[in-house]
Amino acid sequence: MITVTTREDLKAPDSQTALFEGKYHSSGVTFFWVDTPPGTGPEAHWHPYTETWAVIEGEVEVLANGETVHGRTGDIITVTAETVHQFRNIGADSLKMMCIHASPELIEHEVD
Repeated sequence: MITVTTREDLKAPDSQTALFEGKYHSSGVTFFWVDTPPGTGPEAHWHPYTETWAVIEGEVEVLANGETVHGRTGDIITVTAETVHQFRNIGADSLKMMCIHASPELIEHEVD
């Protein structure tokens, strides 16, 4: 079976970022198709599975368990399961990135 889903169908209202949750598409992965303006990104959180980011365009700063790494177009960054992390667009333009979750559903735990 083959299915096609458009990015537009997956975007949240008032956001350029789209969420593909695999369990709704017979897929074993979930991902955010990020398109976020400078200075933005999620707050600290963690997942019970590995998350991998593929930086398509832009510059990103990832903070994970007190460590900071920088990525740019073409870089791939991975954090292991249960690692508290967050990222910010540190570039002058929109950050375009795939945030791939090794799970058919999004499981995210916020950090207080």
